[in-house]
Amino acid sequence: MLGAPGAGKGTQAKKLIEEFGIPQISTGDILRANIAQGTPLGKEAKGFMDRGELVPDKVVLGLVEDRLKQPDCKKGFILDGFPRNTAQAQALDGMLAGIGMPLQLAVSVDVPFEDLMKRLTGRRTCRTCGQMYNVYFTPSKKEGVCDKDGGELFQRDDDKEETIKKRLQVYESQTAPLIDYYSGKGIVRKIAGTGSISDIYGKIKAELEKTK
Repeated sequence: MLGAPGAGKGTQAKKLIEEFGIPQISTGDILRANIAQGTPLGKEAKGFMDRGELVPDKVVLGLVEDRLKQPDCKKGFILDGFPRNTAQAQALDGMLAGIGMPLQLAVSVDVPFEDLMKRLTGRRTCRTCGQMYNVYFTPSKKEGVCDKDGGELFQRDDDKEETIKKRLQVYESQTAPLIDYYSGKGIVRKIAGTGSISDIYGKIKAELEKTK
């Protein structure tokens, strides 16, 4: 699943998991699980993280490979948050070829920049219950007040305009080239990420059906 922050790819991945019974492979989740379990790769990764260093691609790929060999991946899997750049994508392709599980489809959920900004900067969270709103799309009945418990709504620091612009710029410079990489392999399907969640899901499902 490819797409900028706020594109809604996480929401769509959850719907795919529910319907097809295939796991969503998140490198963050795998890292945390291996560290908690104290596996050899988990210990190696923790060493890098404790030193404030990025976990090397080789270690991350090892963790992903171990995860893909588990029984629940036999019917397929969804990759979320990895690869993040073309170097990782090339290494991943080599690893997947080695275990006979090549990628069949790269779904790119495309949303215009202005819409992404509204989705992300418009988010407000209740301080007491955590309920989320969006001032543009799903506002509370009373400005700044949660409908559920009357708690104060606030904007998280990472949802402020300057932070969001930086996140989107990082995506464009580092991750968007993945779309070109997978386009070269003929497996990218660009899906318009505007409209209802069910409409977007219907488009993704139609592309999946074509790969069978």
